[in-house]
Amino acid sequence: MAGAGALVAATTLDLPGATPAQAQGVPVNQAPGFYRYKVGDITVTAINDGFAKRPLEGFVRNAELTDVKKAMASAFLPQDALNITFTTLAIQSGGKLTLIDTGNGDSGAPTSGSWMANFKAAGFDPKDVSSIVFSHFHGDHINGFRLKDGAAVFPNAEVMVPAAEWAFWMDDAKMNAAPDAMKGAFAGVRRVFGPVAKEVKQFEPGKDVIPGLTPVAAPGHTPGHTVFALTSGNGKLMIMSDTTNHPALFVRNPDWSAVFDMDGAQAAATRRKLLDMVSADRMQVAFYHAPFPAVGHIAKDGNGFELVPVQWTPAI
Repeated sequence: MAGAGALVAATTLDLPGATPAQAQGVPVNQAPGFYRYKVGDITVTAINDGFAKRPLEGFVRNAELTDVKKAMASAFLPQDALNITFTTLAIQSGGKLTLIDTGNGDSGAPTSGSWMANFKAAGFDPKDVSSIVFSHFHGDHINGFRLKDGAAVFPNAEVMVPAAEWAFWMDDAKMNAAPDAMKGAFAGVRRVFGPVAKEVKQFEPGKDVIPGLTPVAAPGHTPGHTVFALTSGNGKLMIMSDTTNHPALFVRNPDWSAVFDMDGAQAAATRRKLLDMVSADRMQVAFYHAPFPAVGHIAKDGNGFELVPVQWTPAI
């Protein structure tokens, strides 16, 4: 009790152990959000792009709100809204720097858009990016490639996209037939990729896009949604992209469908298949929307699964 009383005092009085900002209740920003780890001889850097708050009601299409709130409570998360985080990956291999997706850029929510600051804090420069590999074309994955004013961000980068994703979003007939709620997404894709459309390289599943990085078809979230198996020596990492949104909901309940899944049934089947595979193979995984640094392993847990985060280490 004495220790607890001292803690309360330290947070309210100008005492040793309480900074002036803390004592006055002023928010203090975190350190830059990047985290490095190794996959064999390859260095992977997770780069955080903040978060966006999403109301919980209506977020899971095929589950009762009471069940969703219960899942949130079990994970010690708020029961009114979910903070959806964004984490891209930078891959250093063979003297080259490759990005998997580019974050929100300057088009995101007020609580996102920190990607470039974190990217530079990690010691990187946009001009040094040799390749950008996109998992799919939702705005939080592609908008960082081009600013709202049209300026390109990565002047020397080769752009690689899933062929099935390109075929869907660049199809005029599909855009014209899309509901009004989706027309903005089509326009966003064309804004980002239109100026470089002739240079974009399309890839198919199963063939390495760079040495050691193999695309794996993972449809449902979007028609051409893709995950990536990264291998080097004995190291293996499955980059899960948007196979799940927050793991507390969709890893534990793989049959649930997020509002962002374009084909909920197909997304759930893909999710369960991939989670079964990585859990059986004890393969390390990285998620776009898991809590930072968004890397760990998947353990089977009854009819669902559990994300087991990696232990943070100061050594790469």
